[in-house]
Amino acid sequence: MWNKKIEDCILYEDKEILVCHKPAGIAVQNSRIGSIDMENALKNYLYAKNCSNVPWLGVIHRLDLPVEGAIVFAKTSQAAAKLNQQLTNGGFGKIYLAVTDQCRSEKDTLTDYLLKDGRKNMSAVVSEKTKGAKKAILEYEFIEKIPDERTSSGFRYLIKIKLDTGRHHQIRVQMSHAGMPLIGDRKYNPTDESGLSLGLCSCYLCFCHPKTNKKMEFSVKPEGAAFEGFSKL
Repeated sequence: MWNKKIEDCILYEDKEILVCHKPAGIAVQNSRIGSIDMENALKNYLYAKNCSNVPWLGVIHRLDLPVEGAIVFAKTSQAAAKLNQQLTNGGFGKIYLAVTDQCRSEKDTLTDYLLKDGRKNMSAVVSEKTKGAKKAILEYEFIEKIPDERTSSGFRYLIKIKLDTGRHHQIRVQMSHAGMPLIGDRKYNPTDESGLSLGLCSCYLCFCHPKTNKKMEFSVKPEGAAFEGFSKL
């Protein structure tokens, strides 16, 4: 259950943008009926600040429900248009931290083709020639290893990941396919018995401000239990 105040999640705010540290377990948008999501929580926050106007908020990108990390929202339609253009043209920089119980090499680049199944809300690695398949590329690097008897290998590995593409569940799917499924991933690592939450955090986000064009950089420290004990966070 999410028990934070939305104000505590805000990393930066001005007239054009809001940058937040999204907690794990809360949806960015369109959550289930009766549960809160980031979009509505931020709209309520903005309305409380200025009750004379109905706030406008644009969702620029998303993080999966169980994923935490840095995320930016637009407060005007003009800012949203410019941020979306940056995102489409690869102008956003994103770095993730992930936790696995296997690590195949010190660093590598994974290139796969993914196909999304909307009915199951899952993606799978498929042949390049599969209709609807999209190319997915990520780079990963080993950071740290610590013992943990709750995992199948007896260890937890901290991995840094840079996305070259942005596909549905990309990190979770590609890492699982490479034999390094994420700790706590109920969809792509169903045999995991660690009892930990999903080990995935969008720890770094950069983009150019939609009005000033200044480079904006934000870093967050993971709060999930899967990250506990690592000294190099």
